[in-house]
Amino acid sequence: MDTLLVIVNILILLALIGILFWQQKRHVSFSKRVFTGLGLGILLGLMIHALYGTGSKVTLTTIDWYNIVGAGYVKLLQMIVMPLVFISIVGAFTKLRATKNLGKISFLVIGILLGTTAIAAAIGVFSALGFQLEGIQLTEGKAEAARNAELSEKMGSIQDMTLPGQIVEFLPANPFADLAGTRPTSTIAVVIFAAFIGIAYLGVKRKQPEQAELFAKIIDALFAVIMRIVTLILRLTPYGVLALMAKVTATSDFDAIVKLGTFVVASYVALILMFAVHLLLIGLAKLNPFIYVRKAMPALTFAFTSRSSAGTLPLNLKTQTEQLGVPESIANFAGPFSLSIGQNGCAGIYPAMLAVMVAPSVGINPHDLGFILTVIAVVMISSFGVAGVGGGATFASLIVLSVLNLPIAIVGLLISVEPLIDMGRTALNVSGSMVSGLLTSRVTKALDTGVYNDRNLAELKVDE
Repeated sequence: MDTLLVIVNILILLALIGILFWQQKRHVSFSKRVFTGLGLGILLGLMIHALYGTGSKVTLTTIDWYNIVGAGYVKLLQMIVMPLVFISIVGAFTKLRATKNLGKISFLVIGILLGTTAIAAAIGVFSALGFQLEGIQLTEGKAEAARNAELSEKMGSIQDMTLPGQIVEFLPANPFADLAGTRPTSTIAVVIFAAFIGIAYLGVKRKQPEQAELFAKIIDALFAVIMRIVTLILRLTPYGVLALMAKVTATSDFDAIVKLGTFVVASYVALILMFAVHLLLIGLAKLNPFIYVRKAMPALTFAFTSRSSAGTLPLNLKTQTEQLGVPESIANFAGPFSLSIGQNGCAGIYPAMLAVMVAPSVGINPHDLGFILTVIAVVMISSFGVAGVGGGATFASLIVLSVLNLPIAIVGLLISVEPLIDMGRTALNVSGSMVSGLLTSRVTKALDTGVYNDRNLAELKVDE
């Protein structure tokens, strides 16, 4: 009987995929197909949740099959991430109009990422205080106990490594191994390796312009091929969103979400406020924030459903360059750098909120201005490189709580609502990345405002 029900669920997914495919053949816009996939995925997941529950054999087996579409799509994107990070950084150097812009662009991109993370941390602190989360009572079940045991083991390895040791870990001793993603710090190591190649290219360009020109053509050709692969994969986005959203809604523990409802609401209030800050910064740059929302929405929607900033990188870069008018030389810095520096949601809001919540347990007044400023400073500094290390928000929280000498158990106690909150955090991370590229382009007067303001370019070219 269970097998028959699983087959029925698979057939329903295939039917919904058929609807999305029909839309594609009818040339329905990419954005509409993504949102259709999102809506259908929510309905399908809720149906499975209501009929079978989260822990039933039918649900687990069904989701296992759905993962072929959902997790398979994310893996295809992850397949191209490391090559894309590498070629994007090197290509950023070959596309620079003038070498003197390199320092300014790097400074602005990193500065905006870190600055917005500091603002995100402040918003996280005041959201936690406003919702009085410092007195929150959390209980430890079997899942939470297992999670805390795992975190304690991970924390031991972190505490054993000094700050200089952590910095050394960022360096690419074997760049080919890092391109294969063999270490938690592989992403930032690849960024550093690519930057070295880019700097070497600039030196060759001055002394041996013919060789530099040939190298630039090779990089341009590789970039074109990789972006074509990206386009082919992105065509699958509506189907991936459908399966991913079905999994999230089918397996979410709604009882736990209700139980920790105040924390969930406080988290999303903070995330929404930080997104409003992004829009405010865009407005201060004398750009229409509503155009940004419209054009960035497909990338943000995928980030929300996939919970993968790295997986969203291809969509991130295409959105910046094709929709927002950001030059490739700047987008290729902002996109990859944001995977390892200053993610607003995972490395900004979340660790700050947890620090406020656990402070009273060790006798610290979370309303103390000195404590608040310390939290913001620690979060901003820790966000440099943390996002590139495996674990995302969890790793960032462990680092921040450890530096502040606060208990880490709270990280494991929130495991039941982690997926729901992580969706919003990831979308905010990607928004922060795109805003850093957009603002850097605006400040350096490299932004193509004609492309940005062209409402007819609100659709990504993924079907050509």
